[in-house]
Amino acid sequence: MAAVARRRLWRLVLALTGGLTVTGELPRGGCVVVANHSSHADTAALLAALPGRCAPRVAAAADYWFAGGWRPAVGRALAAAFPVRRSGGGSADMARAVALLRAGHAVVVYPEGTRGRGAPGRFRSGAFRLAEAAGVPVVPVGIAGTADLLPKHGRLRRAHVAVRFGAPLPPDPEAARAEVARLAALPVPPPGAALRRAAARIARSRTGLALVVAWSLAEAVVWPLVPELLLFALVVAAPRAGVRLVPAAVLASMLGGLCTLALGAAGAAPPAPLVTDRMRAAVAEQTAAEGALAVRHQPLSGIPFKVYAAEAGRAGVDPLPFLGAAVTHRGLRIAAVGTACTLLGVALRRRPERYARVVATGCGLFAVGLALVVAAWA
Repeated sequence: MAAVARRRLWRLVLALTGGLTVTGELPRGGCVVVANHSSHADTAALLAALPGRCAPRVAAAADYWFAGGWRPAVGRALAAAFPVRRSGGGSADMARAVALLRAGHAVVVYPEGTRGRGAPGRFRSGAFRLAEAAGVPVVPVGIAGTADLLPKHGRLRRAHVAVRFGAPLPPDPEAARAEVARLAALPVPPPGAALRRAAARIARSRTGLALVVAWSLAEAVVWPLVPELLLFALVVAAPRAGVRLVPAAVLASMLGGLCTLALGAAGAAPPAPLVTDRMRAAVAEQTAAEGALAVRHQPLSGIPFKVYAAEAGRAGVDPLPFLGAAVTHRGLRIAAVGTACTLLGVALRRRPERYARVVATGCGLFAVGLALVVAAWA
């Protein structure tokens, strides 16, 4: 639980300070993680990248982090650190970590022994003797961007950080140093590209599908933000995911509309944020004149779908004709927006770094449009 809490904490911090990209995976079971070291932010990046299941522990300089004051408590609580002496006794300190490795923990060691600059310096042998004694592999990790985020003897700045896991290696200091240097030297992806990859992973997952269904259904009952907004963020990142996300949004929205119609028929009135009395009056007039077909005005009127569904229920409109009209008009608008998002996502494939700017612009335009609609119907 502590490892998961640290991971979430540092992921949040790095998201707020420029973002984090993680590539590669850690093998299951105990392992010694060796990484380049240029900033105090390296440990935060590693703890954010390592899976909670490995409950990582970090070897920290005893003369710096455990010399007294507030640092020992912070090191143990936020970095899962244990002390390793740099001047005599370090081998014995490292040997105590054998039990951690055999219990399945990942033990993080910075073999340079101190923060450096540029390419990794000579790797000391302690981490590799530890891996050999425990019978576990060495995993090289390259960290990039932390020297810009928190320079040595400098202040915190915004910067994107990349953590790259290499393939497990035998305990060879030179081979590990070469691989760590190679991984650390790879270019840091632009923040927009990293955000796009994260959104694409969500879009392709069951979580993304469940989120679209829940959002679309809720919007047809009480939620004030249309499902097209979520589809925009997800489908632009993963155009192929639109094949399942867009129909799911349409079906869930229709189901939510039928729920709201039933509530209206029963005389219930769920909360409806950003819905004005003038909106309700206009929909009541349209429903009295056109019945189920009144919902055809919804896509261009700016009035939420749930208002039409609730008024149809209060007016005693039959659910099936209402559903047919809603699919034809409301469903068609969702599908059209989803198609446009798919085309935009395909166009952005060659410029993934523009994803964040495009989504921010789209959300900004939506917010302005929503404010204008509410003001017009106030």
